Amino acid sequence: MLTILGFSGFGQQEYQLSHNMFNNVAVNPGSVGSDEAIDVTAIMRQQWVGFKDPEGNNVAPQTFLVSIDAPVNFLHGGIGATVLQDKLGFDKTINLKLDYAYRTTLSAGDLGLGLQVNLANKSREVDKFVAIDGKDDPIFKNMGQSDMILDFGLGAFYKVPGSYYAGISASNILQTKGINTESNVKRHYYLTGGYEYTLPGHPAYEIDPSIFIKTDGTVVQYDFNAMVKYNNKFWGGLTYRPQDAVVIFLGVNIKSLMVGYSYDITTSKILGAGTAGSHEIMLRYSFNLEFEKHPRSYKNTRFL
Repeated sequence: MLTILGFSGFGQQEYQLSHNMFNNVAVNPGSVGSDEAIDVTAIMRQQWVGFKDPEGNNVAPQTFLVSIDAPVNFLHGGIGATVLQDKLGFDKTINLKLDYAYRTTLSAGDLGLGLQVNLANKSREVDKFVAIDGKDDPIFKNMGQSDMILDFGLGAFYKVPGSYYAGISASNILQTKGINTESNVKRHYYLTGGYEYTLPGHPAYEIDPSIFIKTDGTVVQYDFNAMVKYNNKFWGGLTYRPQDAVVIFLGVNIKSLMVGYSYDITTSKILGAGTAGSHEIMLRYSFNLEFEKHPRSYKNTRFL
């Protein structure tokens, strides 16, 4: 019976963010340096607010991310770094990702080919698990509490400024396994793309549709995004994530600072488990390192 039955699972191993259109650096090393500015991005997410286990522990996913990237001309590309903490149940992962992208002009746009080094610390609060066979269960007794894992990622990112972008990448290429925590991180693939469209006759309004696809080769997750900008200062829109949520997001640009907020309206079966949806806050600060050039003066005996 089991061999002829088909099962479909919708799980989550890699972290999930609704501000995926502002998070290319963390998932695609080919995108670092593509904005021709230094970008510092912070995203904080509390998923499935109110979701707890029978013991009253908060086991809902929590994600904190800070990334920075910049173009570096003498390296013919860009560099970037991401620090990430992702907590799911009693498992916690802290990542340090270092990126380099070689950038070159291709047709009307800019192509980046990137490499990512990912150092991860995975830990597990074994003492909080309630074993069916009691605390003497040998599986728990022999399970360690932390692992250090090294892995790599690759990515390509193409961008035509003011028009469109597209990217493809892969993370956890080696699928390094944790010895102590018995964690098995699967390879993930990402495909993203977006377009910037200014309304004819209404240049103050811009519509930016985009798509974000994530898969581990077994399960595929889609994010369909539609964002509207006004005067390049205010923005808002919707995301549809099939079999999971509808997302409402909005934000404002304050000079070089972007502030964004999103709320996930849960549509999956987990809605009946006491969750009140998901909240997410995004901050981004962009700046250029431009030094003022002072005019030079030269002495000439002909002019006193």
